[in-house]
Amino acid sequence: MDYRVLLFYKYISFPEPEKFVQDHLQFCQNHDIKGRVWISSEGINATVSGTVENIEAFKNEIRSYPQFSDIWFKEDENSGHAFRKIHVRLKREIVNASFGEVDLSKTGKYLAPEKLNEFYESGKEFLIIDARNEYESVIGKFKNAVAPKMETFRDWVKVADEIADYKDKTVVTYCTGGIRCEKASAYLVEHGFQDVYQMNGGIWNYINQFPDKYWEGSMFVFDERRVITPNTNEETKHISKCYFCGTPASYYINCHNQDCDKLLVTCNECKIEHDYCCSDECRTSSNRRKRYDG
Repeated sequence: MDYRVLLFYKYISFPEPEKFVQDHLQFCQNHDIKGRVWISSEGINATVSGTVENIEAFKNEIRSYPQFSDIWFKEDENSGHAFRKIHVRLKREIVNASFGEVDLSKTGKYLAPEKLNEFYESGKEFLIIDARNEYESVIGKFKNAVAPKMETFRDWVKVADEIADYKDKTVVTYCTGGIRCEKASAYLVEHGFQDVYQMNGGIWNYINQFPDKYWEGSMFVFDERRVITPNTNEETKHISKCYFCGTPASYYINCHNQDCDKLLVTCNECKIEHDYCCSDECRTSSNRRKRYDG
């Protein structure tokens, strides 16, 4: 495991993001860093991979900017690159929300993983709500969590309206690494919710400490791994089912007919048996994508 995958973000006022794009892309190319780095005047959002040596150089480069000197890198071991290319891009927002102006100095309180366990074990009444898209929550979520049917993060505005009855109750938001629940929790606070928390470090932080506690299923990630399955408890290891045979599964593929591109959960056997396609029609398509895995 001589490669590392990094996930990190920070909301901060960042001047001259255009110059960062030019300089940072060159740095990544010179150090064989692959992945996605989004930068804007509101901060940075990135997930990248590289060798241990190159990732250490990358972290030092990011921390050389005063605004990012204290950034929290969430790090996983991997056997190779988790991406095929490097993209460094200037964005209007580091996560596409389109909420309008949100005061990110007034976010939900950070909730440590062990404190979330206390919430569950003390019998405390609280709403725990997923700030991710529906296809992510289908394969994994916290115990008793509400998983809204969001197509994109922009749908959070509608979700906030739907849970308006909880304005005087305890609400815990969570997402993969923290970036979405930070903005989601700030939106709730700004709209009158009184006791709002955000999962500190997101699901990633929780499952690295308590993989078999209150997390159920797998976690979707935005790299070539697609899915991480931390839970070893057979009853809660998979909460979704194979599209074809109905057995417990968490592995996602896109139908290899590029005119279809349907996202579906499959077991490994059905994935191969059905030739990475969702139907007979798609299997005979002339617009099939190139296969990269076995």
